[in-house]
Amino acid sequence: MRPENRDYFSYKMMAENIIIRKGQRGDIPVVHQLVYELAKYEKAEYEVETTPEQYERDSFGENPLFDFLVAEHPSEGIIGIALFYFGYSTWKGKKLYLDDLVVTEAWRRKGVGQMLFDQLAKYALEQEAHVLSWQVLDWNTPAIRMYEKIGAYLDPEWVNCRMSRKQMEQWLSR
Repeated sequence: MRPENRDYFSYKMMAENIIIRKGQRGDIPVVHQLVYELAKYEKAEYEVETTPEQYERDSFGENPLFDFLVAEHPSEGIIGIALFYFGYSTWKGKKLYLDDLVVTEAWRRKGVGQMLFDQLAKYALEQEAHVLSWQVLDWNTPAIRMYEKIGAYLDPEWVNCRMSRKQMEQWLSR
């Protein structure tokens, strides 16, 4: 369980007056909006089923499932997020999984994504994670360039697999 004080994330970064900080309960509506903006960018807004209420429960409830960082500009508010959670690799141990890194369109290609990623990597190391992992769509060239620039390994061998709730129900009802 995480400490009550969500300011335990000790890193703050200022560049162009942008602050990277731990997410707070009041940030949830903007976080959800940015996730929807990402889905729209990926032409998959119809896939978003979550609600701000779910985010609040799943990040600030009794058993938090995810956490997030925000990039905040003093006059424009939250302009980016990094949503993540911890998992476990049987081969490597504790890992941090970056589920979404989103920067609002007006702030893309200005270093905000890099700032969020850098702070997340620092946090992963602070929390003794042995792996930081994430996914990127093969057509998202700007993101791929950023990940290549930082020296990330983009694995061409692994195939992503998933089942929706409906697919799980159908499978189990056979």
